[in-house]
Amino acid sequence: MQDTPTGAPSQPPAVGAARLRVVLGAPFGGRARAEAAYCLVGFPVALVGFVLVLLLLALGTGLTASLLGAVLGLLLVVTSTGLARAFAAVHRGLAAGLLGERVPAPPPLRPAGKFFARLDARLRDAAGWRSVAYVLVKLPVAALELYAVAWWLTGLVNLSAPLRWAAFGQRPHDGMEGMPTITPVPAGGGAPHSTTFAGTFVAAAIGAATLLAAPWVTSGIVAVDRWLVRALLGPGELAQRVRNLEETRALAVDDSAALLRRLERDLHDGAQVRLVALAMSLDMAKEGLGADGEPIADPARLRRLLETAHSSATEALTELRDLARGIHPPVLDDGLPDALATLAARSTVPVELAVDIPERPTPAIETIAYFCAAELITNVIKHSGARRAILRVTQEEDLLCLRVTDDGRGGATLGAGSGLTGLTQRVRTVDGTLDITSPQGGPTAVTVALPLHA
Repeated sequence: MQDTPTGAPSQPPAVGAARLRVVLGAPFGGRARAEAAYCLVGFPVALVGFVLVLLLLALGTGLTASLLGAVLGLLLVVTSTGLARAFAAVHRGLAAGLLGERVPAPPPLRPAGKFFARLDARLRDAAGWRSVAYVLVKLPVAALELYAVAWWLTGLVNLSAPLRWAAFGQRPHDGMEGMPTITPVPAGGGAPHSTTFAGTFVAAAIGAATLLAAPWVTSGIVAVDRWLVRALLGPGELAQRVRNLEETRALAVDDSAALLRRLERDLHDGAQVRLVALAMSLDMAKEGLGADGEPIADPARLRRLLETAHSSATEALTELRDLARGIHPPVLDDGLPDALATLAARSTVPVELAVDIPERPTPAIETIAYFCAAELITNVIKHSGARRAILRVTQEEDLLCLRVTDDGRGGATLGAGSGLTGLTQRVRTVDGTLDITSPQGGPTAVTVALPLHA
């Protein structure tokens, strides 16, 4: 029997080569340049904002504490929160433009009432105080970001050491140690000095290593800033919740209105027409019967009228059943697993189904999950070119997770006419989420997360 190695398995060469390319290419990537620019541009804004906001806040607090200038002090305090909001908007713009970190702005403060009521509302402005906190914390973070820029500068300077030696002839003189090597990290024994042209290549190697490390140092410091932007510069949790509820309520109202208009149109153009034809056929058949006791003049015509009436009644019944199925599919009466099994069996693309739901969701959630699965499988059939698909439904704590994957061509995006935008709006009405992963060439994976109860 072959011995099993006890050590950890070595990484495949392809994985190691890919990671090496990532490390070597990091200084030349667009993200690295954008983060370095953000660090460089953000520092003066942070410095000016820190000084102005802290000055107004300190003066206002001091005057308020003295009691003699309390009103003026309070005015300075609320001015500092308003100024902090303005600087927060600048920082949000920089984060969005350079980092792609798009944080929605908090709602504008529009206090009403008399002077002291408006003053009290501004003093209670939670978004303004979060902006003050960010402006004050931003300066030390910006100083660290400026330190990250120093890694780039020192790396470039050291990398050019051989060129500078050759171009300017920088050679050691009496009492001098040679060309110094600059490092962003303080060296315990002092940075090495180049006393010969060959020695400058040591400085160049240090510069290259510094440049390779600079993007990762910058990214680590900027990650802290990203977290602060998301935590302090967006709308508060309660305000965001209210905004989401307003949007989902509007979506639910629009969806209900659209459903009612569709039902009205379908009934008017479909079942109503069939029932009118049924009534007319029965009226004509009634006239063909003649008076009581008289023989039927044209039995063949009467038979045709009755057949037409029967056909109209059957078609009207079919359309009414289809309308009812569009509101609440009857297959859901036996539960979501059976409904999804029927849906998968009817698909023209083979669908592998796996359902594990220990707790049955509420009817509204089951209906939304069923329609999401139906729409996603329809997208697979119409747009993906896939040979097979997988539909998995699981329960994760208090969430119902529905995931559809396929081996198609990929490239699915919101707003591309695939119905995904409508699904996103549908799941948002119950605080659900929809996530899409669909690179060009596939595979495509769409995950819908819904609460179990709504």
